[in-house]
Amino acid sequence: MILSAPSTVIVGLGSNLGDRFEALQRALELIREEAGEITAASSVWETEPWGFEADEQFLNMVIVIETRLEPKRLLQLFRSIEGRMGRKKSGGGKYESRIIDIDILFWEGRVISLPGLEVPHPKIAGRRFVLEPLAEVAPAAVHPVTGLTVTEMLQLCDDNSDVRLAARQL
Repeated sequence: MILSAPSTVIVGLGSNLGDRFEALQRALELIREEAGEITAASSVWETEPWGFEADEQFLNMVIVIETRLEPKRLLQLFRSIEGRMGRKKSGGGKYESRIIDIDILFWEGRVISLPGLEVPHPKIAGRRFVLEPLAEVAPAAVHPVTGLTVTEMLQLCDDNSDVRLAARQL
């Protein structure tokens, strides 16, 4: 279903396989072509894997898009983009290395609970690799459940993972 008015959606992207910068760039192109206008993009941050062991570091960033797609359709589109870019899931729900990962973090001030989609992203407050780039593009965004801003979540985050600036622009 196409919505009559665009929604502002904040999206996280990550890659730790192959040419990571190229993977992020290609994902941005596909999102721009198929999901809607990208109105803001964070710097690219290099981070260690979160929740699993891997030799490859991640590149992560956050974008803000204006889309007319409904939440379920946008999620399907993101899974399609991941698949077309070569992401393979081993199953079992475990964290693993990936060519691209695209997650819906916030959908305006809404709380959405659908099969396979929880918005705001349920682990956002505990992941520095999400909060650092998110604070660049939407520091005052308010988590609709906790009432905390992104800046406040970052200050309270106890994730001590190594998160460092990799590139100012992609």
